Amino acid sequence: MADSHDTPAPRRRRRRSDARRSIDAILDAARVVLGERLDASMEDIAATAGVTRQTVYAHFPSRDALVAALVEAAAAEYAALLDEAGLDTAPPADAMARFLGAGWRFLDRYPLLLNAAADRIPRPESDPHDLVPPLLERLIRRGQHAGDFDASLPAAWLTAAVFGLQHTAAAQVATGRLTAHEAETLCLESTLRLCRGQPRRES
Repeated sequence: MADSHDTPAPRRRRRRSDARRSIDAILDAARVVLGERLDASMEDIAATAGVTRQTVYAHFPSRDALVAALVEAAAAEYAALLDEAGLDTAPPADAMARFLGAGWRFLDRYPLLLNAAADRIPRPESDPHDLVPPLLERLIRRGQHAGDFDASLPAAWLTAAVFGLQHTAAAQVATGRLTAHEAETLCLESTLRLCRGQPRRES
């Protein structure tokens, strides 16, 4: 008699593939639904994913577990966007535009992070809040060494200021004061003016 564990390999691979598709569909549905309503239920997410509520719970035992998995997926996606941006090789001003652009593409994909109640969302293990500032500071230092950015201000200060501009722009989008395109354009222009500095006038 065949052992119950002796499932043919093609069948096991098919089951894993089916499970992966279900998980991906659920996470994508959660990204969309929670972006519209942060208090959306598991039933809402299941309906958008086109699966049953039982299927959602089979992969994610609780709503908190689903949100945590979504946050981890979002963090990994943001890291991939930054890796693809070539921040260490592009001219500093271009690299800055790519850095900010990656952030705006990320927020467009995950609008739940613009929600005023997003502070209730758990932080991922590889939190961009810990990983991204050193990346930006390295970019700014490279621009300063190349003479493209103003070296009279500390790179750490400029890093904090750029993040402040981006957060302010995102808040303007969240409250409807700016469109995402307007905010992205203004944020980039303000960032480049800040980093490039202005010639000091003699008194």
